[in-house]
Amino acid sequence: MTKLRSSLLAVLGLAVLGSAALPVASASAQTAASSSAWPSRTVRFVIPLGPGSGVDITARLIGDKLSAKWGQSVVIENKPGGDAIVAINTVIGAADDHILLFAPASTFTAHPLLHEKLPYKPDDMVPIARVTNTLIALGVPAELGVSTVKELAAKIKAEPGKLNYASVTGANDLLFAAFLKTENLDMAKVPYKNPVEAINDLAENRIQSFVGAYAIMRPRVQAGKVKVIALTNAEPAESLKDIPTAAQAGFKSLQLDGLVGLLGPKGMPLAVRQKIAADIKAVVTDPEINAKLAATGQVVNPGTPEEFDAALKDQSAKVVDIGKVLGIKAAQ
Repeated sequence: MTKLRSSLLAVLGLAVLGSAALPVASASAQTAASSSAWPSRTVRFVIPLGPGSGVDITARLIGDKLSAKWGQSVVIENKPGGDAIVAINTVIGAADDHILLFAPASTFTAHPLLHEKLPYKPDDMVPIARVTNTLIALGVPAELGVSTVKELAAKIKAEPGKLNYASVTGANDLLFAAFLKTENLDMAKVPYKNPVEAINDLAENRIQSFVGAYAIMRPRVQAGKVKVIALTNAEPAESLKDIPTAAQAGFKSLQLDGLVGLLGPKGMPLAVRQKIAADIKAVVTDPEINAKLAATGQVVNPGTPEEFDAALKDQSAKVVDIGKVLGIKAAQ
């Protein structure tokens, strides 16, 4: 394999930018002033998925509380499509610390494996806060008649090339493709711009598998139209005790944690990012919001810019392993 894109780890490292070149007293005063003045106007959370997606639900729940805390409006702006690059370019192009990317890391951690040339640079964004771990589910139509991953694999093997699947673009997409290759299964992929549309087709058995946030499957699960047979997360979910992880089901090739966080444009002061992370932590750990997030398939897991950076690096390493399974060479 040629050298994996150096940008993969760099994008996910999203190195914290400091002001070490300034005298200590001056830098401290400057960052304190900038953090206390932020936000000075409306804050926009740009989402790379459509309305009703797991991250959209999370952003709207948190945004309402942050708006009250900050005394400024928090607007949710959906920019689906383009493999999340539309949303990323919106944030980078604005170069405005009030226009931020609120996204599942899986929508962009696979970019170095999926694109020959990235339209943005590794240091164009910096980490602000880890927010939650999304419960990522493998769902099937209820009428398909399978209840486990093993039964699904057997059905795909019995009907090679006749069944269809979809997933959220990015790492989750590659994850399911790697599972199929590992298990020597032949299944056709159907692309969707909006995962909510895929869930509608899943419920009607027009596609037979979907990997994505449990939050967007939940209404169809409750209606008896979709069955979740496994979670890709490493740890079992307290809120979904009857659903095994893929590893528990014997398919570790389907293991990848959901990771949702907030990123900002290059040069955004560390003090401002730390303030935002602290405010998000206060909001998501509030019992009322925590319960609502849990009900929509989120595990509250707030973290600092540094902790989010570390989590991104960890996911990047797992994406590299997925790429090796698929034989995908990252561009130079």
